[in-house]
Amino acid sequence: MTNPPLIPRRSLQARLTLFYAAGIYAGGIVVLATVTLPLVGIQSTIPAHSSAPATVTGTGEGIGPHQLLVGSAVALAVLIPVALAAGWFVAGRFLGPLRAITATATAISAGNLHHRLNLGEPADELTELGAILDDLFARLQASFDAHRHFVANASHELRTPLAGLRTLLEVTLADPDADADALRSACQEALALGGHQERLVHALLALATSERGLTRSDTVDLAQVATGVLASRRDRATRTNIEITEHLASAVMAGDPRLVESLVANLVDNAIRHNHPGGHIEITTQTSGRQATVTVTNSGPVIPDNQIPRLFQPFQRLARDRHSRRDGYGLGLAIVNAVAQAHHATLTTSARTEGGLAITVRFP
Repeated sequence: MTNPPLIPRRSLQARLTLFYAAGIYAGGIVVLATVTLPLVGIQSTIPAHSSAPATVTGTGEGIGPHQLLVGSAVALAVLIPVALAAGWFVAGRFLGPLRAITATATAISAGNLHHRLNLGEPADELTELGAILDDLFARLQASFDAHRHFVANASHELRTPLAGLRTLLEVTLADPDADADALRSACQEALALGGHQERLVHALLALATSERGLTRSDTVDLAQVATGVLASRRDRATRTNIEITEHLASAVMAGDPRLVESLVANLVDNAIRHNHPGGHIEITTQTSGRQATVTVTNSGPVIPDNQIPRLFQPFQRLARDRHSRRDGYGLGLAIVNAVAQAHHATLTTSARTEGGLAITVRFP
């Protein structure tokens, strides 16, 4: 594959200089023509043997065309470097913010994501562009930091069951007296650890799919989605003696059916998992104005208000339950948050004074 021929690089400042200089030069020609052309017909006479000042009349030799031509040529010659210098200065002033943008973008591309333009005054189109780019750079830095944090946490979460599986197999194989029952028990534990890893990978894929955004948009009724989710979770809630109350009114919105189902399922799973025996869950779907809303309220432990934002980050759990297998992987509410952002929905969460959470998602 051959590389395309390189096009000679022309400086934008040079091009702008030529443009501005041409404008200044054209203006100078117009002014010079306006001043000199009327002088061609003006003539001056001085009476002989008289010291009186010259009088301007309509007859006589006047200013010759040769003098006007020479003077105009000199003026136009002097105007060329003046126009070029003025054009170069004006172009440089206009391109100053662009040079700052280029230098900052180069630094950021090298890995220094903390750099910002901060063009300041005067407020014009270039400073507005700089403010937009600063906001873009800030969001890129936050996104890269979040992804690095996510990869580190995902590696840690996956390493734990893998290390447990390796230890289990090494201990079993190192035991010379291991019989069939011991091997069978080790295989059952290995299957359990494998199932744990499989569920974790499935949750990671669900989060990645949610963060990718919408790939399709269909008509979705939140009431029908909630009905299907509750039908598959009701037995699990019954085993822990959790009462489910539903108020499902039709709430039609446009979105990805799979992602919306994932959102509702994770809300219900979170409400069941972080509840207590004999607790309750209430799920409501309704249309409010031009918004379709779903609300899931559950009983459970008291959650400090300052802990709520952290729960929507990947792999974040309440500190006292961090090592409990029953608390899942800390991805459920992160998936809910990602799906809500993909649909430009509003996510509202409040901690109940008696314990538990009330989470409302409003789809536009």
